[in-house]
Amino acid sequence: MKKFFSVNDVHDLKKLVLKAKDIKASPFSDKQLGENKTLGLIFLNPSLRTRLSTQKAGLNLGMQVMVMNMGQEGWALETRDGIAMDGNTVEHIREAAGVIGQYCDVVGFRSFPSLKNRDEDYSEELFNKFMEFCKVPMISLESATRHPLQSFADLLTIEEHKTVKKPKVVLTWAPHVKALPQAVPNSFAEWMNRAEKEEMIDFCITHPEGYELAEEFTKDSEIIYNQEEAIKDADFVYVKNWSSYRDYGKVISTDSKWMIQPDQLSKSTKVMHCLPVRRDVELASSILDGPQSLVQAEAGNRLWAAQTVLTEILSS
Repeated sequence: MKKFFSVNDVHDLKKLVLKAKDIKASPFSDKQLGENKTLGLIFLNPSLRTRLSTQKAGLNLGMQVMVMNMGQEGWALETRDGIAMDGNTVEHIREAAGVIGQYCDVVGFRSFPSLKNRDEDYSEELFNKFMEFCKVPMISLESATRHPLQSFADLLTIEEHKTVKKPKVVLTWAPHVKALPQAVPNSFAEWMNRAEKEEMIDFCITHPEGYELAEEFTKDSEIIYNQEEAIKDADFVYVKNWSSYRDYGKVISTDSKWMIQPDQLSKSTKVMHCLPVRRDVELASSILDGPQSLVQAEAGNRLWAAQTVLTEILSS
């Protein structure tokens, strides 16, 4: 594995999940892989789980870890070529990424979308250029369009807690106080569609009309606009807000009825959320604090997802 940006970088999904289970059972068995290797984690946006879990994963593998909050600690980056840098940008991505690549053996990179220009965000220009000039293996710590480490952890969590061979997994939109990116639902849909093709789960998406995600992520998904119908008999319900893709970055509905309530779920249904979560806006506190919640288990599995990916990269 030379990079980890999406499920498309995974050759064998079932094998990767099994490997994550093995690593979770024996966290330090591959510690020699990272000896004398440096992991650089570059953040242009805030992070809690992603930063700490990936840092811990590197340490478990014997790596030295350097973390930089580029948005606060680094120079303003220029990504365009062929222009005079006489404005607010101070350093070109060619130099910045190239230097980081000289210091690090593996680089993780996080950059959120602007939610203003869909074409620019979905081009993933920043990620692609950083990888081009960095010249070392790269891991997405969340981009404008995807959050693969989160989705890997989600699938691992489902595999650990399922009680039937092919559980029903539902991604449901939830209300929020502001516009959020589509990266997490895009990525979750992409990973779940792949898992469904490999006979691991059954999957569908539910959301109000107007919140359709980009077709490249949902072309194989069943989409149901009635939440009650969609979550009926669900084994796992994944709750997440996202802004409109069609009316890019816009909040076109804030219907509080889309916040899942305990009486909508069967007692066996497990509820998931990537965190952070707005309590009693996206998801009822009674669910988050109850036995059906898997949010802490998901967060814990972020470590094993990151360590598995690093193991794959270091092994190759």
